[in-house]
Amino acid sequence: MDNTTLIVCGSCNTQNKIPTERLKDGPKCGKCKTAIFSGHPVELNDTNFGHYIEATSIPVVVDFWASWCGPCKMMAPAYEQAAKSLEPQIRFAKLNTETAQATAMKYSISAVPTLIVFRNGLEVARQAGALNYQMLIQWLTPFKAI
Repeated sequence: MDNTTLIVCGSCNTQNKIPTERLKDGPKCGKCKTAIFSGHPVELNDTNFGHYIEATSIPVVVDFWASWCGPCKMMAPAYEQAAKSLEPQIRFAKLNTETAQATAMKYSISAVPTLIVFRNGLEVARQAGALNYQMLIQWLTPFKAI
């Protein structure tokens, strides 16, 4: 059985194969040497979204947001705090729906913020509306990988 986890680097978009038991040891990207898990959501766009979601084997939660959205701004600190708490069990990412309109349309994003959990490239859960830290943790707990 293969005990490795595939994680796409948020800096250079290279897929890294990491021994699952080493995920909590601060792994670095094999190409750019950046920390794989920084405790901050990765910024995605129309160009890298598909590769990132499909080539990462742990669950990825994406915050679809917009700069004009008050609830998005209110939720941002809680989302950041959840990333610090739950990585490497869940990967956190953000997608600005104003600049990544094709991806937002593909996933029928009609309200922001919208959170979508992806596993192996497929949507497994969706939540529209802002959540506080405790609500985020509670909602995401069933999706933790390790």
